[in-house]
Amino acid sequence: MTSLRKFFALLCLCSVAAWPAAASVRVMDVADVQGARSNQLVGYGLVVGLDGTGDQTTQAPFTTQSVTAMLQQMGVTLPPGVNMQLRNVATVMVTTQLPAFSKPGQTLEVTVSSLANAKSLRGGTLIATPLKGADGQIYAMAQGNLVVGGAGASANGSKVQINHLSAGRIPDGATVERAVPSPVFDSALAQLDLKQTDFAMARSVAGAINAAKGAGTAMAMDGRTVNVRMPDAQQERVGFLADINGLPLQLEKPPARIVLNARTGSVVINEAVTLGACAVAHGSLTVTVTTTPVVSQPNPLGQGQTVQAERSDITVNQAGSALIHLPAGAKLTDVVKALNTLGATPQDLHAILQAMKSAGALRAEIEVI
Repeated sequence: MTSLRKFFALLCLCSVAAWPAAASVRVMDVADVQGARSNQLVGYGLVVGLDGTGDQTTQAPFTTQSVTAMLQQMGVTLPPGVNMQLRNVATVMVTTQLPAFSKPGQTLEVTVSSLANAKSLRGGTLIATPLKGADGQIYAMAQGNLVVGGAGASANGSKVQINHLSAGRIPDGATVERAVPSPVFDSALAQLDLKQTDFAMARSVAGAINAAKGAGTAMAMDGRTVNVRMPDAQQERVGFLADINGLPLQLEKPPARIVLNARTGSVVINEAVTLGACAVAHGSLTVTVTTTPVVSQPNPLGQGQTVQAERSDITVNQAGSALIHLPAGAKLTDVVKALNTLGATPQDLHAILQAMKSAGALRAEIEVI
């Protein structure tokens, strides 16, 4: 109960601090320029130099095949039937993001993740790995020493591990080999894509741009798209986009919404949520299963055998709860105080909030993630 009160009190303070009469943000916080996007790259490679913590080739035969193919590319031909027992090699997947406007020669940070059953990638070195895009073309090459943020040791069946050892990163581990063309500056018309559908926000973005750059510069096409006319001179378009991305916006309060996380039990309520007067009763149900071993012993002169069985006792306890009157609340602080009086856990609040919405007492959209 104490932890729940602290949770709601912190939620209330965060809401009051984050949402005054209107929240001030920039255009770049709510919208992206269409075409200025990153691209995912992925590659399959080998990590060598491990201290006996690599793949077990008996369970991962593709590790041996990959090593054989790599040696053949380097001019080393193995005789047929050779049984390689590799312990210092691991097959990995290499991933990274190719930012917009990246040029050949620039470096990227890559993430290296074990593909088979390697125990640890600590101390390993990634061999040159081509990174491909969705079109199958190579856009970068990755190679370097892994940085693994964990540690571990095992001996005689005992094991100690801190953090994760099957994945690591290589700072500046990839070099861009091919640029991805971007259509942002191909024409004088740019498009801003809002990060969420909101007609009021699209109107605010267009209004801010027109106030700063002149009437008719921007037009809200729908709840998620704003078209912007850039200068005809191409050398002025970079500065123009920089200016409109930094324009401040005065946004209205967000729509009333409650987000419930069914896995962690988290409950997040924004400031726009209001509560109507209602009465709530919520009881807890506890099921207890007790298993007791029972031994059946035969007579001393009998020919029977000792039999062991188990007896289970199941008890169901349902704690009653009286009706609690919750007053109407037009502010988040009032909603928090009302929910605090229920004394329910965050898991119980999931059912209570959904029932209150069905009864029409809760004016908010409930989203379960």
